[in-house]
This record gives sequence, C-alpha cells and structure tokens, in this order.
Amino acid sequence: MQERNVAKMPLKPKESFENFRNIDKDLSTLVGGLWGLVWGNPESAIEPKIKLLLSLSNAVGARRLRQAARELIKAYAAGCTVKEMDELFSLFVWNQGVGNFASEIGPSVLFAAYQLIKREESINTPKERIVEKLKENFGEGNSSVSVSAKVKEN
Repeated sequence: MQERNVAKMPLKPKESFENFRNIDKDLSTLVGGLWGLVWGNPESAIEPKIKLLLSLSNAVGARRLRQAARELIKAYAAGCTVKEMDELFSLFVWNQGVGNFASEIGPSVLFAAYQLIKREESINTPKERIVEKLKENFGEGNSSVSVSAKVKEN
C-alpha cells in the first residue's frame, strides 16, 4: 500500500457499511463520509501505518479483537514491521496485564494473525504473499474477523 493511498487497503469496511445501509441509507452515507474523513484524507497529519496501529491499540483496549485483527492486517500491508508489532504486543502485556494477555489476546484471532506474519517473515516469504495469506485466513471468510451480518436460515 502506498504511504497515503487507502484505495489498496485490505479489509475495508464495505460489509459494515452494508449493515448500516440495512438500517438506513442516510446513516450509511454519514458513516461512509466519516470513514472518508478519517481514512481518506490525503493531507492527514498522521501517516496511515501509525493511524492503523493507534486504531489497533484502541480496539484491543476496548476488547474488540475482531477489529484489532483487521487493523493489524491493514497496518502490516501499510508497512508495519515485525519489530514494531513485537513492541506493540509487549505493550499489550504491559498495559492489559499478563492474565488478560494469556486468556484473551493470546488465543485470539489477532494473535494468530500476528503469529502468521512472524512465521512467514522468518522463512522470508514475500510481504505481498503474506498479505494474501492474511486475507485468505483472516479475511471476510473468517467468522472471527468478518463484519458481515449473517442471518441463519432455517
């Protein structure tokens, strides 16, 4: 992903906009406009990678690990390094506590995505292929990450 180009960002919230549209078309338009203001501003003072890491950290703090996993994938695609992720996960242990990390973050889809990145980078898999694997394993097809509304039919 280019430094300021969100057009290529993986896991954009298209499906969640559909959920808003199913409530009210105007609501969907308003939320879409807010998304564009936050993520689509070409003159943003905060570079996308940092904004995504902040969003990831906020999601973990709010216990929204589904969102956190999505933000991790986007941050990695935007240029986040494994060393930066290592430090961030160390901060989660520090700020959230060892017990919370062990019981909530460690077994989460977020940590699984992080481990996939570390494992693949350790065997020199090209970043583009790692992003593809992340999307395959932790994209909309994964119910632990997907934001699509699912209606069970009888």
